[in-house]
Amino acid sequence: MIIEINNSSEFEKYSAAGDVLVDFNATWCGPCKMLSPILEQLDKEGSYPNLKILKVDVDRVGEVAARYGIQFIPALFYFKDGQLIKKAQGYHTLAALKNFIEK
Repeated sequence: MIIEINNSSEFEKYSAAGDVLVDFNATWCGPCKMLSPILEQLDKEGSYPNLKILKVDVDRVGEVAARYGIQFIPALFYFKDGQLIKKAQGYHTLAALKNFIEK
């Protein structure tokens, strides 16, 4: 499930439980645009049925981006039950994205 986040309260609600992959991005970012269809493919594939993918536009929801010190985008953060487990930056292929989630 891909969820567009519009404010910090939505972020808190959706990132608090379960497996959550957060994509910090911006509409003007080329690598972010390239990553978006990969995330959609990951979601449609169904390999991770319990995974929520949150898309956070750093220009629209800057308070969340600032809280996590986002300086480069795309930035991927993986949360499990509200706890930040790991993070990565830049474009990822589908295989690299799966590797990031699984390890």
